[in-house]
Amino acid sequence: MAERDAQKIVQQARECKGTPDPPRSSTQLTHQDRTKRVKDARNEAQKEIEDYKTEKENEYQKFDKEHSSGNQKAEEDAKKETDVKVKEIDDIGKKSGGKVVDQLLTAVTTAKPEPPRK
Repeated sequence: MAERDAQKIVQQARECKGTPDPPRSSTQLTHQDRTKRVKDARNEAQKEIEDYKTEKENEYQKFDKEHSSGNQKAEEDAKKETDVKVKEIDDIGKKSGGKVVDQLLTAVTTAKPEPPRK
């Protein structure tokens, strides 16, 4: 949109529309005037393009900030839930850890020979 407007401004400057031309004695002065108008129009168009880019970048940053904050909250909730589950597992391990170790040692150290099956 801004680029299209910029092209219109540049085209108007090239055609020298909208402004009455003062009487010139030389075509060189007209050419210089036209060149100056084209350069001014390009500069103005470039400024409009930069303003438009800045505006869209700000809109994107705002959009990204709004939508990424939901992800951060979900991450925090998942971390809290994980911490609670890990604490429960640790508590269970502390409560019955000795019993489990004794059962494992008994199972490993007790030999029960069995004949192979055919």
